[in-house]
This record gives sequence, structure tokens and C-alpha cells, in this order.
Amino acid sequence: MDAVYTHGHHESVLRSHRWRTAENSAAYLLPHLEPHMSLLDVGSGPGTITADLAGLVGHVTASEVTAEALELAKAEVTGRGLANVDFAVADVHALPYDDDTFCVVHAHQVLQHVGDPVQALREMRRVTKPTGYVAARDSDYSAFAWYPRIPELEEWLALYLTVARGNGGEPDAGRRLLSWARAAGFEDVTATSSTWCFATKEDRAWWGGMWAERIQRSAMAEKALATGAATEAGLRRIADGWLEWAAAEDGWLSILHGEILCRA
Repeated sequence: MDAVYTHGHHESVLRSHRWRTAENSAAYLLPHLEPHMSLLDVGSGPGTITADLAGLVGHVTASEVTAEALELAKAEVTGRGLANVDFAVADVHALPYDDDTFCVVHAHQVLQHVGDPVQALREMRRVTKPTGYVAARDSDYSAFAWYPRIPELEEWLALYLTVARGNGGEPDAGRRLLSWARAAGFEDVTATSSTWCFATKEDRAWWGGMWAERIQRSAMAEKALATGAATEAGLRRIADGWLEWAAAEDGWLSILHGEILCRA
């Protein structure tokens, strides 16, 4: 079940993760939330989605695999002055909670990084109350679409797939969520998809500039260099490709996500 988190926590990574909100990243779940509910947010990251969810339900538990990672969510929650969030270091493969503890268990961009996503979903189901919800959303890297077709971005995608799978993850998780849910024993599953789209000048500058830095400085870059999957010159070339895309007046990028909403 061991897997290594591909992105790491470099500031370029956190910059993109802090952009995420419940509205742009969990819209499929929001209509089902009620003020009395308790919610476990698995893999809370920098806590922006966590904090948004805390404004919609009665109580949220934010979890991460290390105390260091959990500090990021704590800082966000503290900064917003929220009093209905607690925190726990937890492995989604073996959650430290009794059966039927939470009304909702939510995971955003988590299952693509774990060693056994089916076991993770089984555990998420176990700690969810009967008729409660297990919700997961993951991107699907091979389904990303962009224009212009800059060769360096094709190289970036191939490299990412190699590094992520070398770390024990599955970067094309979005298309697999429904099958993983079925394998985990769920029978009542609603499977959907949604996208992020970056097409304005400002959006391209932000996203392209972020990846130009991330491809050279994040944990992904370190792993690519350490394993020989890439060279420093190759990473600089990919970074330049992202900047070229960002500067293109007709530049467009769509990121596909799979979603599952499962009744426990």
C-alpha cells in the first residue's frame, strides 16, 4: 500500500492547491450537505476546501498523512477563525475511527496518490454512517486537453505519468473511480465529471507560470532527476514550453476530473 506523494509541498504546488475551493472542486457534493452533518476530509492539503466545507456542515475533521502536512490546513482554518474543525494524522488505508462515525467522508485529489485506492474507499465507507456519503474527485491526466499542441507539454505529460506511477500512484484515476467504488463494495454510486478550464490571459499566466516553476523545483522534479527520467536541461525545456503556452493568445487548457458520490 506504500506510495509516495508525487507533488510534494513546494510553494509552487501549494500555490495551485490554495486556489481550490469547495465551489470549484466539490460542486458535485455541495447540494447534499446539511448543517447538522459531520464530515471527514481525507487529505486536506492546505485546507481551503476543508475550511469552505466547515462553513456548510456542523463539524469537520481534517486529516493528512503527516503532522507537517496537517499544519497547512491548521493555518488556513485558524486564519479564518473557524471553531468547528479538528485535525488528525491518519492513513486512509486504515482510518483510526470507529465504524459509522461520519455523515460524509470526502477526498479531493487523493485516490490517485495512494497505494490501494480500493482499500482506501473501503475504509472511507466503513467510517461513514449508513445512508451517508463517500465522495471523491480525482483528475485524469491522460484526458487533459490543450492548445496549441506544444511538444514540450506532451513531454511534460509523459514525464508526469512516468513519475506518478513510479511513486505507486495512478494519474489517470478520474476514469477509474467508478470501477474502484464498485470493487470496494458500493452499489449506489453516482459517477460524474467536471473540468477546470484556463483560457484567459491571466489564467494562462498563473497556471503556466506555476508549472514552469513546479517542473523544476517540486518533489516531482527531484524524483525525475533522481531516477533518470529527466535531465535538468529537459526540465528547463518543459518549463519554457509552459511559458510559451501561457503567452499564446489562443492558449486553452481543460483539466478533466472524475467524481463519485457513493451512498454508504
